[in-house]
Amino acid sequence: MSTEENVRIVKDFFAAIGRGDEQALLALAAEDIEWIIPGKDWPLAGTHRGHAGLANVLQKASNEVEMTYPEPPEFVAQGDRVLVIGVATGKIKATNKTFKDDWVFAITVRNGKLANIREYIDTQALARASETDAAPGS
Repeated sequence: MSTEENVRIVKDFFAAIGRGDEQALLALAAEDIEWIIPGKDWPLAGTHRGHAGLANVLQKASNEVEMTYPEPPEFVAQGDRVLVIGVATGKIKATNKTFKDDWVFAITVRNGKLANIREYIDTQALARASETDAAPGS
């Protein structure tokens, strides 16, 4: 696949996320996709594998986080790698705390499918927004 085709596939993936179109997302992902979200102390962190892992993390994101993207992301590509650079704002539903997350996704496209996604995100901002406040007097 050409670099331009790889960027188009990644853009299609982000558009499907924006629409909440799980079938389109799965169609764009390799069967053995691996999505790595770093960090701890927040619900989406971990390594998510295969279509089941992809569907699970997307469902968890829908349940746990409200997010908006105030500006379109930037796409930088070379060969089978596409870097997507953006910013998101939102809140963690369980705590009602807001966050701002400057992020980069490093995505590998193999045979026209997303094979690997590695997020570089502000894990501290997301962990802080996920913290529950201590009970008064504790």
